[in-house]
Amino acid sequence: MSKKIFIAGSGGIGEAAALLLREWCEFETEIFLGDISEKSLQKAQNFVVENSQKTSKVETVLMTDEINDSMKSAFSGCDVLLDCSPGGQAPKMAQFAKEFKMHYANLTEYVAETDKIMQLAKDADTGFVLQTGLAPGFINVLAMSLYKKFVEKYENETVERIGMKVGALTAHAHQPHFYGFTWSPIGVATEYVKNSRVIRNYKITERPALSSRETIVIGARTYEADLTSGGAADLPDFFVGKAKALDYKTLRYVGHYDWVESVIRKLPKDGNLPNKLQDKMLEAIPSVEDDLVLVHSSVDGFDSNGRRRMIEKAFYVHPLEINGKVLRAIQTTTATPLLESAMMLLTGNYKGVVLQSRIEPNKFMKGNFVSRVYQ
Repeated sequence: MSKKIFIAGSGGIGEAAALLLREWCEFETEIFLGDISEKSLQKAQNFVVENSQKTSKVETVLMTDEINDSMKSAFSGCDVLLDCSPGGQAPKMAQFAKEFKMHYANLTEYVAETDKIMQLAKDADTGFVLQTGLAPGFINVLAMSLYKKFVEKYENETVERIGMKVGALTAHAHQPHFYGFTWSPIGVATEYVKNSRVIRNYKITERPALSSRETIVIGARTYEADLTSGGAADLPDFFVGKAKALDYKTLRYVGHYDWVESVIRKLPKDGNLPNKLQDKMLEAIPSVEDDLVLVHSSVDGFDSNGRRRMIEKAFYVHPLEINGKVLRAIQTTTATPLLESAMMLLTGNYKGVVLQSRIEPNKFMKGNFVSRVYQ
């Protein structure tokens, strides 16, 4: 089997996806890298092919706002479009996928853009997997897998709480902020101020970000976790009436959230709060390459005899070296669920919109890409 895969966006996640796909895929692939920047395309192509023993093609496509001949030619032959472009471009990329009968998978957690794609893809002949990065994405599939294990083992489909927690962290952290940026600063600032969608008393509701702090020990190390926006995907809809509580929280080193709140208190509460918070954070917090990603999920409830039980799972992921190239932990933990989704779509078993609760979790967790990174 040979497949052609188009990766839109040749930044950190796009080049990581291309490298992992070329090195690890179990069948022959031809990869098309698309971007609006010729410089970025050349850099990504070199990153993927240098020092590699693989011979499969990696071609570049210079993209424009309106579709051009190079884009048409590439799209016409491709089986899947993996969208690593900025979130605002997602509906446009999804439209290309539908028009050219490609499968589609993306990473964005943007609500309005996701709603647009759900509308255009509902009658598509190909599959559209949405929000399939780290969080939302992998963390939701992990939670679904634990829930299925809980139901099978303890014979109770109603649970007390489903918890999903992810931290993109640095190996070291310094006071007063106890943090280092490992990914988009505006993404961090936004999730700290937008509401979080949760379940409380079996019903969907919203809670303010940073309003439900807890201390948790994972792997004999202490962290703090608090509500942030975007990570729950469609699980609140799936678990209405089944889970008394469900939420997504971001993990940080102890002391970080106190510092963030001290900054937020001094800022005007207007529509520009995410940008203002980002600016203040960038003044104090360095961007750091040496990162790690911590993922934790738990399902807590009662068995058929009324005894309280919990199933939980955690992963620590560190940077990965391939062909002398180092992928940061945030790159691999985001790119591999995207690639696993592509493999799932290529089976031909999915049409239309595929949200996280519809993914078969055990197969996904054991997949060639995910199982190599999440160990």
